[in-house]
Amino acid sequence: MPDHPPDPNTIVFEAVAFAARAHRHQLRKDKETPYVSHVFRVCLVLRQVFGVDDPRILATALLHDTIEDTTTDCDDLIERFGPQVAGWVAALSMDMRLPYDEREESYLRVLARADWPVKVCKLADIYDNLGDSRHLTPSGRQWTFTKSHRFLRAIRQSLPEQVREPLRLVEERLAALEASP
Repeated sequence: MPDHPPDPNTIVFEAVAFAARAHRHQLRKDKETPYVSHVFRVCLVLRQVFGVDDPRILATALLHDTIEDTTTDCDDLIERFGPQVAGWVAALSMDMRLPYDEREESYLRVLARADWPVKVCKLADIYDNLGDSRHLTPSGRQWTFTKSHRFLRAIRQSLPEQVREPLRLVEERLAALEASP
């Protein structure tokens, strides 16, 4: 029987299952939608809207909130998905042990100097969160817009070519939502 090369998409399928298990008890802010739908949509934004097809980056999108929002740690991700994906997920994770302001500033510094796969995943995250903001109160929407602007400023500090078009798409979506009632 001939050997078949490994399927490069296996990492994506494994990340789907891992994310679904890790976020299984969480809900989005509307208190109805399973949280995991967010990470699935972030992956879909990367693939369908931004045109990113690298399985490692798609897996990163699926896992991007596991360190920050679940009991998963970086070692778990290194073991299952390798050091590169784990490193990208870690860069997308705020250190929840820090006080809020310190955590935010640290995250923005990391985001500003991050590799392009981290930046494009964050852009997909922002894109999805902006879409979800329609369900928020006016103050909740404003908070989402303000945070989005802060993240976009950090991403723009060092802008790799691969991120230019996704950035434009996110900026357009943000502007349209800010202009709507």
